[in-house]
Amino acid sequence: MPPTTESHRAFEAASRRMPGGVNSPARACLSVGAEPVFIKSGEGAWLTDVDGNRYLDYVCGFGPMILGHGHPEVLAAMHAQLDRGLSYGAPTVAETTLAERVVAAVPSVDRMRLVSSGTEATMSALRVARGFTGRHKFVKLEGCYHGHADALLVKAGSGAVNLGTPNSAGVTPGAVQDTLLAPYNDLDAMRALFAANPGEIAAIIIEPVVGNMGVVPPLPGYLEGLRELTRAEGALLIFDEVMTGFRVALGGAQERFGITPDLTCFGKIIGGGMPIGAYGGRADVMGVVAPEGGVYQAGTNSGNPVCVAAGVATLDVLRRDPVHDRLEALGARLEAGLVAAMQQTGVQGIVQRVGSMITPFFTEGPVRRFEDVTADAVARFPRFFRGMRERGVMLPPSQYEAWFISAAHDEAAIDRTIEAARESLAAL
Repeated sequence: MPPTTESHRAFEAASRRMPGGVNSPARACLSVGAEPVFIKSGEGAWLTDVDGNRYLDYVCGFGPMILGHGHPEVLAAMHAQLDRGLSYGAPTVAETTLAERVVAAVPSVDRMRLVSSGTEATMSALRVARGFTGRHKFVKLEGCYHGHADALLVKAGSGAVNLGTPNSAGVTPGAVQDTLLAPYNDLDAMRALFAANPGEIAAIIIEPVVGNMGVVPPLPGYLEGLRELTRAEGALLIFDEVMTGFRVALGGAQERFGITPDLTCFGKIIGGGMPIGAYGGRADVMGVVAPEGGVYQAGTNSGNPVCVAAGVATLDVLRRDPVHDRLEALGARLEAGLVAAMQQTGVQGIVQRVGSMITPFFTEGPVRRFEDVTADAVARFPRFFRGMRERGVMLPPSQYEAWFISAAHDEAAIDRTIEAARESLAAL
């Protein structure tokens, strides 16, 4: 279903007032040769656009809608808070409740601080790591995206790659002079960086499962090697679990892979789809944050009560119900179906998945690092995307983005998606 009259008109109007007609580049659909459709509503696993077209949703807000759109318990919690007020600029008991939910689910977190976005969480965690260690440099992995803070916009994945500006204009050389780069899944390269910068590296920040160059799992032993290396070198290990937190397991990727980082960044699911983030970790590390310590970080809307209410309700459902077992089964069903569809249509490709995060790549071999996503794969994805949207399936508009499954999807939705994929692949 291509965008029709109302959606096209909405895009034209938006383009007059917003750069590219969008408020985030990932929504622009430029890399897939399409216009964005404008969404009117979401319910369960479905989106409806302003022209009345319905789509099975695998964007899921780029991750946070793990329970689907309009979950009744999340809405009820938000409505109850709306009756009490939108924002106070003062502490609420619910902030502590949300912190307790996170600490109970993620044992590496002793203390945490709420912020308003994943970008705020990652930039704050890096500042804390530098303040705690007294060192300036840090390592990020090629193809990992940690938000749009200046020091992190170097070989970032996702939208930065699609727009051809992985090193953003407006980011000065001084802003990235302490940013070191290493390829993902390459322990030797990481060891070489530490050897070349003895006693200077404050932290490694990493997506433990990459979602911003498509889904790329860690190789066996890779995360364990990073944990051993940082401990030996006196550096901190920061997990960016903005995507994976509470999704690939209740305790995130660190639970799934059995690794304990020093700091963790959260977003997406922690607010049930509302704009919120958090960072937290060891008590001694978090002790450097103001007003207890000298690392300053603040935010007027940090811990916004409506966002917190949505987050508490979401985590309560995840703690109570066997959501992750269901998501694992649905993910395995979709993975098997996509692999079969590729084989049946003779289209070269592989499927990589961790839990309810999944990406089909039009490549011959596994994707283990950024360079493995070939130009041919990127070139083939736009036609596939358009074919799926025409058949009522909404995908993230990039080969470099993960698809997300929600608990509102069911077996019929997965099978419908597989059939749409088979038809779209055949058309390639």
